[in-house]
Amino acid sequence: MKRLEGRRAIITGAGSGIGRASALRFAAEGASVLAVGRTEATIAETAALVREAGGVAGHFIADATKEEEVAAAVAVCVERLGGLEIFFANAGNTDRTVPLFDQTVEAWETQFRDNVVSAFLAVKHAGRHMVAQGHGSIVLNSSTGSLRANGGTLAYGAAKAGVNSLTMGAAAAFAGTGVRVNAVLPGLTETGLTRATFDYARAKGSEAKLGALTLMKRPGRVEEIAAVAAFLASDDAAYVDGQLIAADGGISSTHPYGRFVL
Repeated sequence: MKRLEGRRAIITGAGSGIGRASALRFAAEGASVLAVGRTEATIAETAALVREAGGVAGHFIADATKEEEVAAAVAVCVERLGGLEIFFANAGNTDRTVPLFDQTVEAWETQFRDNVVSAFLAVKHAGRHMVAQGHGSIVLNSSTGSLRANGGTLAYGAAKAGVNSLTMGAAAAFAGTGVRVNAVLPGLTETGLTRATFDYARAKGSEAKLGALTLMKRPGRVEEIAAVAAFLASDDAAYVDGQLIAADGGISSTHPYGRFVL
């Protein structure tokens, strides 16, 4: 499939996990990709993997939480690749579980900066360019942990809920401009952010229990999340706007119970 033929795409947090899988998927569908991230080695490797697979890709070092660097990434994409039609704001972060009364304001601020501010900057700077050209698709990476309690830490869940609200608010702000904003909400998927959980389960011999609460009885794969992001970026989703699309094995459609640490 070449649903993204001729499109230019920025993917933040592209050095590994969902970001890398999305770079490979977007390029396989015809997009030219600018892999963006904080670490030169990992994003350069992502771009190299795309090129080895026959795609077009470059890389750019930027911190997705810093406005001047996000603006620079947009400018570089337009200059190097000739335009910008897709921005997948994949960069984000999570925190470790800490009892409620031991949590700090600083930790909460970090979660909102890494998850909400980074998404806002993508909307602002990619959106400005896309509105001027009259079309574009912005995809934000949220989490099913934003929908109900116990899907992550308190701060992470609250921050991702902020991403959900931003998705809908930005879509409304861009009404009539030709620019769409949607979010993909992954469930438990093995990435750099969740690897400790997977490694712990493997060490205990309980890997088979990972994802057991989902309707599909397994965790997700980064390629499956990338496929949803590619759909939202494409014209197959031309009438999809302001939506929160869960890719979580069905867990958000049920009411599983998890113990919350006070």
